[in-house]
Amino acid sequence: HQELMAVHGNTLTCREAYQGRVLGIDAEPSLNFIHFLSAGAVSFARGLNDTPKIAALLLVMPQSSPVAALLIVGMAMALGGLVCGRRVAETMSRKITPMNHGQGFTANLLTALITIAASRWGMPVSTTHVNCGGLFGLGIVTAKGRWPVILSIVLAWIITLPIGSLLGAICWKGMRFFVG
Repeated sequence: HQELMAVHGNTLTCREAYQGRVLGIDAEPSLNFIHFLSAGAVSFARGLNDTPKIAALLLVMPQSSPVAALLIVGMAMALGGLVCGRRVAETMSRKITPMNHGQGFTANLLTALITIAASRWGMPVSTTHVNCGGLFGLGIVTAKGRWPVILSIVLAWIITLPIGSLLGAICWKGMRFFVG
């Protein structure tokens, strides 16, 4: 008869006690694999949710052939990824809050599930916003969120809609002026 005992320790003690093994099995390769799968699930969810947005863009380009419109949209998306993709990825993976692979897996999995559910209900959501929201929550729960970074992201979200609306209105007026 063995007596079980629970011990309470600080984060450092718990980190030292956990060596990446569960039931004597090295858990890190399995965790890395499912983390990789969760990243794929986020990519699938992004494509699922973004497809109707791309279709809407095609509708406002009726003078173009569908192939030309798809090429224009594809090139714009590729350019955006090349210009800002690394910076966004760096911010989300390292600057919002420190996290381990398990927390990264959880954030990815929840992002995929929420985005897929939104797609099912026809709700156009930003996969990046959903993922950032999860990371903000992780930062709150662990008390390790980097508030200057979080606040700068939230501020960017707040000013994006009015500035985008203003630029859209200016472009519309400009097109009406030149086109007639």
